Amino acid sequence: THAPMAETSLQGAKLPIRSNFRHTPKILSCFSSDRPKIRMPRILRTRYVKQVGEQINLVLPFIGKPNPVVCWLKDGQPLDTKRANVRNSDRDSILFIRSSQREDSGVYEMTVKVDSFEDKATITLQILPGPPATVKLVDTWGFNAALEWTPPTDNGNTEITGYTIQKADKKTGEWFTVLEHYHRLNATISDLIMGNSYNFRAFAENKVGVSESATVTKEVAHIPKTGIVYTPPEYKEHDFSEAPKFTTTLSDRAATVGYTTKLLCSVRGFPKPKIEWLKNQMVIGDDPKFRQISNQGVCSLEIRKPCSFDGGVYTCRAKNAQGEATVSCKLEVKRMYLPTE
Repeated sequence: THAPMAETSLQGAKLPIRSNFRHTPKILSCFSSDRPKIRMPRILRTRYVKQVGEQINLVLPFIGKPNPVVCWLKDGQPLDTKRANVRNSDRDSILFIRSSQREDSGVYEMTVKVDSFEDKATITLQILPGPPATVKLVDTWGFNAALEWTPPTDNGNTEITGYTIQKADKKTGEWFTVLEHYHRLNATISDLIMGNSYNFRAFAENKVGVSESATVTKEVAHIPKTGIVYTPPEYKEHDFSEAPKFTTTLSDRAATVGYTTKLLCSVRGFPKPKIEWLKNQMVIGDDPKFRQISNQGVCSLEIRKPCSFDGGVYTCRAKNAQGEATVSCKLEVKRMYLPTE
């Protein structure tokens, strides 16, 4: 006979439950995600410089699960697919431009996104500047030639820092540099050789470097030979008369009560222009509060220990027989407030 089942177990005790499986399986999550992260190459962390026509191939690795959504922008706008191509894999994104042009310069931004998480990286692409828009031979006299030029239409996405001017004798065709890192838009080239003819060209410079091409003058400067006995030319002597023209304008500024301040500008013209300073359209004259100086085209107005009433619109007026020109700026005089304890 068999004892009842109730007698085979301890009262109040729990017997182990047997199973055909040796271990109870753990329940695993079907989904996992890692925050996206762009691994920016060191060479791209500051700026990326290229010449016009060079191929651009930027590879930006990234991580993230599931595969991140990749987006590219240029200067905050979607990429022009006619200029740039993008190829994405599960671990990197490649920006490819077959032949770079100056309009490709700018700030490129790459974004990788997984769910609500994202990472961004920016690359500044800089292209060397274009040449000056025009270069003109203004005049030739003696052993000198006067040139004028205009800034390039494309600055290569960074500020123009200067110009390089070269000359070439038409007999040899060799170019020689006469000016470097030159900041003005006009110059006089001296020490030209009698009996020779010259072309001139100008390059533009920015922080990246010098433009790969130059703009050449259409006119040729002929330096005539002179005999032992000087024979005056039969044409009229060149008229150097020029109406006043400000080459540096006034800038708005703020000053502090009691602290002397100075306004500066520069002007050219022939005959030498007469300089007048005005405050709120009234001529300042010989007011001892103001000190007016004009030296070699640089005009300055020193305002000694200004008070709040000295604020207003200041004008520099230059006049000669050919005409007149003015520039103005606004001066604001502020009080200094000391902190209270």
